[in-house]
Amino acid sequence: MKVLFIGPLPEPLTGHSLACKVFLDEIRSKHEVHVVNLSKKGFSNGIDSIRRLIDVVKILNQIRKLSKKVDVVYFTISESYSGNIKDLLIYLLCFKKLSKMVVHLHGGTIGKMIFSKSRILFRVNKFFIQRLGAVIVLGKVHVSIFTDMIESQRIHIIPNFAEDFLFCDDEVIKSKFQDLTKLRVLFLSNLIHGKGYNELVRAYSQSNAALKESICIDFAGGFESASQKERFLKSIAGDIGMKYQGLVKGVRKKELLHSAHVFCLPTSLNEGQPISIIEAYASGCVVVTTGKGGIPDIFVDEVNGFMVVPQSTDSLCNVFKHLVDNKEKLAKMAFTNRQLADENYRVSLYNQSLVLLLDNVYKS
Repeated sequence: MKVLFIGPLPEPLTGHSLACKVFLDEIRSKHEVHVVNLSKKGFSNGIDSIRRLIDVVKILNQIRKLSKKVDVVYFTISESYSGNIKDLLIYLLCFKKLSKMVVHLHGGTIGKMIFSKSRILFRVNKFFIQRLGAVIVLGKVHVSIFTDMIESQRIHIIPNFAEDFLFCDDEVIKSKFQDLTKLRVLFLSNLIHGKGYNELVRAYSQSNAALKESICIDFAGGFESASQKERFLKSIAGDIGMKYQGLVKGVRKKELLHSAHVFCLPTSLNEGQPISIIEAYASGCVVVTTGKGGIPDIFVDEVNGFMVVPQSTDSLCNVFKHLVDNKEKLAKMAFTNRQLADENYRVSLYNQSLVLLLDNVYKS
């Protein structure tokens, strides 16, 4: 089977680009694959410069040529207006292959931000999407995005994963929860607007001295610009309990996750299904997050951790206090999360589901 793979690959490293890389590595071992890399240099969405516009023209030309040589197309779609226009052009270029195209939505905002706001874009997208071989979403929350566009049996739920090297054993969890003198909290995500890192800084800064003595916070991830990084570093400079660990991956990422008691992602974005939360589960962390986007598909309040109100410093402060006052309950949650990840969110399950779906679309 010859496959045209259209999606973003690292760098930059995001949940979306990591998911694409993991599946690409798998499918390359089984089939002939032609790759069109959709990655941008930064974390912003859309076509935001002349250089990016030129890149998109080159991408479209690549797709035009390659689509004639393949049996199946795997395509991860965008969620910005300009990105959606690009996607429509890709559908058009691959029109004869639409019945053999599998579209994968790695986010969760396209329904509210595009389809529900523009009837024209909804209808044009529907014209193409109803002809697709299959559509993939990350969880039940996102199925409704496509129910008015394509037959329900062609909408497939394939959840995200944590990489195998991040899974910890029982001894790691037991060891780190034996020492709860100071709760180690980790924010591990790209530090972009809406992810909640500023609210986390304010919550810690506003906490009383006793609470600060009981908690320390590590931040890790990339920034959209040098100026944003500089502003963030200034905001934490006065508190020794907060540290920025830089952009981490591999062994250092594992070390931070395996040593953390609590993973915190107080996002206000309509997330698809954050891989970082699943990575925290695999690493035996209690999770603090919001109910935005597809997070409720993988997170239950007071089972996997604690839910906070988006953009609420007070809500985070209250959770900090609750964590410190209920330390004896945290290890049980950590074991629950690791088991959940082990049973449901392995790379092997993710890749098997995607390969099987592509094979079925090819054979249909």
